[in-house]
Amino acid sequence: MRAGTGYDSHRFTDGRPLVLGGVPIPDAPGLAGHSDGDAVLHALIDALLGAAALGSIGLLFPDSDPELAGVDSALLLSRVVERLGEASWRVVNADVTVITERPRIQPHAADMCRRIAGLLGVPNTAVSVKGKSNEGMGWIGRGEGLAVMAVALIDRATD
Repeated sequence: MRAGTGYDSHRFTDGRPLVLGGVPIPDAPGLAGHSDGDAVLHALIDALLGAAALGSIGLLFPDSDPELAGVDSALLLSRVVERLGEASWRVVNADVTVITERPRIQPHAADMCRRIAGLLGVPNTAVSVKGKSNEGMGWIGRGEGLAVMAVALIDRATD
């Protein structure tokens, strides 16, 4: 078994929808980014790639690639899961923490868990998503953006 960690952060921006964990979050500003800005899936991608020693999201999906502009991050995560399978790894579980003052994560956490579990090919009970406040401190506390930390565990596939 191997564990990997991932981190991502994005600034809030007007004019685009907020998507976290593959789930649209209504009544909130979107996140700036080359893709759809889904910081949850980006952190999770880095955790999985790190666990398998397969690089990073920036190496695999560079923000200089015009074909990735606005891309659905769920597609990127699916590609990473395929790569893991090709390297004889399978996902065991994932734990994600979203650090933000707004929006509240808890009302959307179960939907994010279901969406992520489906993308990873694991039971819903193998995925955890939770929100934490930054208690008003720093750029997150001022509501300028959010940050995400993720941990993933992988194991050798036994088919």
